[in-house]
Amino acid sequence: MDRKPQVSAAQAARDRAIDAFLEEYAGGENRDLLAEMMVTICRLARDGASRGDLKLLSKVFKELRYAFKVFAPYRRIRKVSIFGSSRTPVDHPDYVQADRFARRMRQERWMVITGAGDGIMRAGHVGAGREASFGVAIRLPFEQRTNTIIASDPKLVNFKYFFTRKLMFMKEASAIALFPGGFGTHDEGFEALTLIQTGKADPMPIVLIDSPGGTYWQHWRTYVKAELLGTGMISPEDMHLFLLTDDVDAAVQEILRFYRRYHSSRYVRGTLVLRLNEMLTDEAVERLNDTFSDILVEGRIVQHPGPLEGEGGEFPDKPRLTMAFDRKSPGRLRMLINQINAD
Repeated sequence: MDRKPQVSAAQAARDRAIDAFLEEYAGGENRDLLAEMMVTICRLARDGASRGDLKLLSKVFKELRYAFKVFAPYRRIRKVSIFGSSRTPVDHPDYVQADRFARRMRQERWMVITGAGDGIMRAGHVGAGREASFGVAIRLPFEQRTNTIIASDPKLVNFKYFFTRKLMFMKEASAIALFPGGFGTHDEGFEALTLIQTGKADPMPIVLIDSPGGTYWQHWRTYVKAELLGTGMISPEDMHLFLLTDDVDAAVQEILRFYRRYHSSRYVRGTLVLRLNEMLTDEAVERLNDTFSDILVEGRIVQHPGPLEGEGGEFPDKPRLTMAFDRKSPGRLRMLINQINAD
């Protein structure tokens, strides 16, 4: 029989003090998580963490707390994170393409998130307009400056650390759009692909957009096919995790189509739950089972009319599909979502 760890008198006194503090200053349904955070703070003190480490943690905590606050009122509005070079001039075809893309997404009632700089980032804000734009800026000793569209807007967040900024790009986005850019653009693109490929981020559409007749992302895809796919470093199905196009309308439709029937996903006690915008027919569910049994650890794909126990009542109007997903076939999962949206 497993034994519960013994709680010392000092730990019990600490827990009582934390509980009393939260009762006085931070009540609410999430007190258990706040208590965990305060216990971690106490452990940092016990561990003798250096002042430098504590300053880093304090800064990260403050940055994320403020960013969560800024995004919170817009949680139910879908957003696309746009990446590309800060050096692209306003008359360049890539700039024009990014402007057109952001404008089209705004027409579909989406908002955009960019790094708040010039070039492609400015184009994204020009196209979407200030009201539909978020800026997540990074403080650099050179080059980066906040563009005039988003400057002084309450939806602008300034970050010291790249990793906190990158978290917000992925956490708040329902899609990723990549335009030609430098190391940072490739970094963001490969990170998005890696997070989705490893199941650390929810499935979402990733579009790589060239200017009409452009070859920037075509050359990238040639490299990926030859050196990553060709040598077995990724699976053939992983090529379904992104779309390359030089047509803005095709990019927009790729994103909108992804959410035609599929809504969102989460795990509940190890079971993958796909929330849908509408019920599938019994025949459509059977087709999913026939086609994608290879990505199930056991059992079948089952449809439910509403939330499962353990979901916290989120999206009560959405039907669900549940499955024992193997967690190692993200490309096949994307193909399954494509079929859900096509049926």
